[in-house]
Formats: sequence, C-alpha cells, structure tokens
Amino acid sequence: MPAVDKLLLEEALQDSPQTRSLLSVFEEDAGTLTDYTNQLLQAMQRVYGAQNEMCLATQQLSKQLLAYEKQNFALGKGDEEVISTLHCFSKVVDELNVLHTELAKQLADTMVLPIIQFREKDLTEVSTLKDLFGLASNEHDLSMAKYSRLPKKKENEKAKTEVVKEVAAARRKQHLSSLQYYCALNALQYRKRVAMMEPMIGFAHGQINFFKKGAEMFSQSMNNFLSSVANMVQSIQGELEAEAEKMRVSQQELLSVDESIYAPDFDVAAPQINRNLIQKAGYLNLRNKTGLVTTTWERLYFFTQGGNLMCQPRGAVAGGLIQDLDNCSVMAVDCEDRRYCFQITTPNGKSGIILQAESRKENEEWICAINNISRQIYLTDNPEAVAIKLNQTALQAVTPITSFGKKHESSCPSQNLRDSEMENDRIVPTAELRVPEADELIAPGTPIQFDIVLPATEFLEQNRGNRRINPFGETEDETFPEAEDSLLQQMFIVRFLGSMAVKTDTTTEVIYEAMRQVLAARAIHNIFRMTESHLMVTSQALSLNSPASPSSLLIKRTRGWLASWSARLNPQGERLSAHTFLKATQKAKRYVMLLIWEKKSLRFRRIQKHWLS
Repeated sequence: MPAVDKLLLEEALQDSPQTRSLLSVFEEDAGTLTDYTNQLLQAMQRVYGAQNEMCLATQQLSKQLLAYEKQNFALGKGDEEVISTLHCFSKVVDELNVLHTELAKQLADTMVLPIIQFREKDLTEVSTLKDLFGLASNEHDLSMAKYSRLPKKKENEKAKTEVVKEVAAARRKQHLSSLQYYCALNALQYRKRVAMMEPMIGFAHGQINFFKKGAEMFSQSMNNFLSSVANMVQSIQGELEAEAEKMRVSQQELLSVDESIYAPDFDVAAPQINRNLIQKAGYLNLRNKTGLVTTTWERLYFFTQGGNLMCQPRGAVAGGLIQDLDNCSVMAVDCEDRRYCFQITTPNGKSGIILQAESRKENEEWICAINNISRQIYLTDNPEAVAIKLNQTALQAVTPITSFGKKHESSCPSQNLRDSEMENDRIVPTAELRVPEADELIAPGTPIQFDIVLPATEFLEQNRGNRRINPFGETEDETFPEAEDSLLQQMFIVRFLGSMAVKTDTTTEVIYEAMRQVLAARAIHNIFRMTESHLMVTSQALSLNSPASPSSLLIKRTRGWLASWSARLNPQGERLSAHTFLKATQKAKRYVMLLIWEKKSLRFRRIQKHWLS
C-alpha cells in the first residue's frame, strides 16, 4: 500500500500559510469524497431496491403461473400438459423467491449499511470538526486583534492580564480544534479506502451464496425436467412451422384466383345457381322504416335454421329470429331503385321484410332456398333429394315440347285420362294438321299478367269512389241478362296463374303453349304466390269474384265471348284449366285473351263441358 499524504500535527499550533494551504487540499479531497459517497450510496440502494423488486416479482410470477389453470379459455383444448408444466415451474419460482429474499437481506446488511455508516459517521465528523476549527480560528483572530490594541504609554496591568489570558485561551482552543481536525482528515484517507471496498465484499459474498445455493437446488432431476420441457417446446415450434407453411401455400392458392371474384356481381352473365338449397347463409341488406316515408338499409348476416330466418349482427354471440318461413311466399321486387331485392310475405298475405342481395346469384339462391323451406322440405328424411326432385319436376313442367302429341302424352299419365281429355276439348285437332310454331300462336314478348287484382296504390289512383277499374277491362256496371231459375249455377275456388294475349282461338295448341310460358315465367322469376278467387259458373255467364269482397266483380263473360277451353295435369297432379275469350278493343279490333286457372276438382271440368254445350 503506498504512503498516504497527511497533515503534520506539530505545525497545527503555528498555523502557517503553508499548513493552511495543505489543509485546503485535504478539505477539497473530503468534499469530493462526500459527493462520490452519496452517488455510490444511490447506486447501491438501487441495486438493493431491484433485488427487493425481484422478490416481489418472482412471488407474483408464481401466482400467475398457478392462475393459468383457472382461466376460462375459449380454445383450451390440449392445455393439460401446459398446466402441469406451469405448476412445476411455479414451485421452482417459489424456491428462487426464497433465494432472492435472502440475497436482498444480505445486500442490505453487508453492502448498503456500511456505506451509510461511513457517510453518517466519518464524513459527518469531518464536516463538524471543520466548523469547530473555523470558529476557534475566528476567536483567536479577534483576541489577537484586541491584544494588539493595548496602549504603550498608559499600560494597565489589570487589563493587559485579562487580554493575555483571553489570547491564551483562544490559542489553546484553536490548537485543540486544529489537532482534532487534522487527525480526522488524516484518518479519512484510510477510512475511505475501507469504505469503498467493504460494501463490494458484502455484495460479492451475497451473490456467490445466491448462485451456490441455486446450483445446489437445480439438481440432475431439474436438468431432466428442463430438457423435457425444451423438447416439448421444440416439437410445438416444429408444428407451428409446418402449419405456417401450409397456411402460406393455402394463402398463395387463394390469392392466385381471378380478380373478378372480388367483385360483388362478377358472374352476372351466366351465374351458376343452386336451386336445391334447403339452408342458406350470408350477408344481406335489411330494409327498415324509420318514418312515414323514410327508410334505412342495414347490412346484417342472415342464415336459415330449420324453418326460421335468423339474423346475427356483427359481434353478437348468437342470432335472433327474424321471420318464420313455413308457408311463406317469396318473390323478387323493385324497391327504391335497388338491384337484387326480394320480399318475404307471410301466409296471411301481409307484406313481410324486404332484403337485398349483393349479386344476382345470391338473390336467386336466397329466393330458391326460402321457397324450398316454405314447403317444409327440411322436415323430410332426405330434404336434399326432395328438393332436387321438386326442382326437376318444375323444370319438366316448363320444358318446351315441339309436338302436340308429345305434349298430350306428357300431360296425361294414362291412356284413359288422355281419351277423356280429348273428349272434353272443344276443338279437336286432326292427325294430319301441321303443328304451328310458337310465334304463330303467341307474339314474342307478350306481357303476362300474374295477378288479377290491382295493387293497392294503383287501385287508389284509379278509383276515387266506389268504382274500380279491372285490369282486364271489365266494369261492375255491366249487366247481363241472367235468369233467376238458371239451370246451371256452381261456384268453385280457383287460383289464378296468369293471363296473356294470344293470336288465335281455333286450336288447343295455343292453350298448351300459353300454359308453358306462364309456368316457365313463374319459375324463372320465382313467383310462387297465386291469387285465390271464387269462380261462379252459370248457364248464362262465367264470373270471377274476390273472396275478401264477394260483391267485387273481377271478370264476367257471357257464353258468347268464350272461344275455347282445355285442361291438363301438371306434374304435382293439380288440374290446370284455360279459357280463351274474344275481346274487342276501343278501335273494334278483335283479339284473343287467354286466362289460366288451377283447380284440383274434376267436377270443374264436367261443369265447363256442360256450359259450352
């Protein structure tokens, strides 16, 4: 150890300028040491605080490892191994927490406490002795100044003696304080070296004991446990890499498709429509009325469940019931100048909800699915097969047939029924007649009337009183002479399928072609709702009334206006009947109007035969 600079005690009494200059160097050194000690103590207290925080952190970590088992994970399948492993790690962390607590106590006793004692004892003592030395020096200077002012001519022995005693006492006090101050400064040069190394010795011993006990705790069994955990982590990491590669390949395949699939209506020209759906799901726009004339559209997720239409907003846990689809009807509608809208109507005829699909394909598939569900196909043992069979039957019903004979065969399931049908036709074609083309029977683009009753808005506009205008030109004030004792009077409940203008009334070929076009139009446009009416047949006239208002006359024709009629069976076994009427326009030009009905009763056919005869 090199020699230490020190103040000479022998020079304390003389208090020469050289001694004072050397004293100032020691005082500067003591001040620097005080500042450094404060900074060192802050650093050591930070280490001690971190160690205490480590104890609290490991304790909290152990609790959180045990809390993993109590978490209600929505996807917690296969976590049993993780739970057991975390339990083992929790025990290890608890043991480490004990070691960290012991280390924190050792750091407090062997590192922080010695540096605090050095600052409070040694540095504080030097600072106190410095203040005492300064006071003694000032008193000595004052006494010497007083002594120097003693008069020379008029000496006062008594005053001189008192001043001399005062100077002696002050000098003695200064000497004593300087000796103590010099000794403290000299001792500080040794104590500072001890104070710097002793805390670090305690820190090193504490860390060594901590690691030594930690090494003893992590025995061979712990090494085996850590090895097994590491192998499990590597296995999971391998599965993750394999799954990531699969997802990457799948992502590339999904992104390599044509950009047109991102368009809402990319296949509008020829969409591939599945008409055999018995369940459907997807986003639709729901029309909501917000006032008398204002509406809003909300995009929601809809799906079918059994016979119900469900709606589930984004973020909701489950869906809610929107509409019971059993026995409901659905059809495409025009709404607020929006495309692909359709309306679901309740069985009692009340207008239900209006929805909008994002494409033609989605629109038609939703309509077909709701129509299949409304028939309660989902209650059968094999609903998919039933849906396919019904749609195939519907396609067969609207498939064009080029020969009247083939049409006649397809419409009559047995030879007896075919013979009876031919007997009831008013106009029987000969075998040698040429089969007319469809354009010769019905003009291309001829509009089809699907509903015999005008919509409510048109009804209110056309009728400003008790009178109404019938879409077929009939009025209520037309009177027909009809005997009260009519020989024939029978009422039938029929369903109106459609009507259209035709070119001729001399052949049943036009009737079958009109039936085909009406059924095909209903299937193409998904129009399944039919108007139920009361058909009254008497010996003088044929009239049609509304069931809701029996006095409301829809159609009335006398026998003279009837040109022809015919009947056939559709694939569901329901009887389709058609009447051809002659109609005169305002310009007195004659044209033919054909009406088509649906009725299951065979008695209706016999009544018509008698009526024509």
